[in-house]
Amino acid sequence: MMAKANLYVNLAKGMKMPLLGLGTWKSEPSKLSAAVKAAIDTGYRHIDCAYCYENEEAVGDGIQAKTTDGTVKREDLFITSKLFESFHRLGDVESGLKKSLQSLKLDYLDLYLVHWPFGIQNIEGEMYPKGPDGNTLFNDVHFTETWQGMEQLVQKGLVKSIGVSNFNISQIKEIQALPNRVPISNIQIELSPYLVQDDLVSFCKSQGITVTAYSPLGSPDREDPQDGEPVLMDDPKLIDLARKKGKSVAQILIRYHLQQNVACMPKSVTPSRIQENFQVVYKVFHS
Repeated sequence: MMAKANLYVNLAKGMKMPLLGLGTWKSEPSKLSAAVKAAIDTGYRHIDCAYCYENEEAVGDGIQAKTTDGTVKREDLFITSKLFESFHRLGDVESGLKKSLQSLKLDYLDLYLVHWPFGIQNIEGEMYPKGPDGNTLFNDVHFTETWQGMEQLVQKGLVKSIGVSNFNISQIKEIQALPNRVPISNIQIELSPYLVQDDLVSFCKSQGITVTAYSPLGSPDREDPQDGEPVLMDDPKLIDLARKKGKSVAQILIRYHLQQNVACMPKSVTPSRIQENFQVVYKVFHS
């Protein structure tokens, strides 16, 4: 019998977001469609995407396959994506969203996030345009302008809820100070036992902003590791705890986040790991 994802958190607009989802950052497109199908078959109902991951078309193929064969309906799924930095101008926000919708083969998103609090110049054919000095070409668009464009997406029914990613407390407060605003439903930030960000998490929870952890298992494959930097999955204390509990280190880390009512997006394209991550035994108490 197929497992069911039955642990949720309430968003600001009354929606329910599954706390455990499939992350897709750095997932190879050639393997991702099958991974999405395996995840949905396992019981995942939340898929986390982004335009800049350059693999949303593969995600869309997987979603389409499972809705076509009757495994799930679109309304059973919770799909998150993120606005890329080159679409931060008020007039560009909707076009940025529609690129993701087209790739994902969807009519709407459940959650759309401003991926970063800064914008870059929108130059055709260049995702990260650079100047003669080799530095990224940023633009002067303030994220409060971008947020107004995000609000319009909600009003048009193109997204059901909106949020931010990689923002700090001060930046969140700037959005909260805007008039007639659509509330920030969610923030996605890097979180792990090695990067707890307690002040930011506590502030967001106090404001009714749900928190999602990306890289919840650490970032062993990131591009700029420091010499001698510890690898979370190799931490001796975690390995010992996992052995005592009869679980994998990944399962221990996933439960660590879920018990704090923090959504968790572990990434994998390996069906056995996708299933293992979903088999976490957890209990969350809601206030």
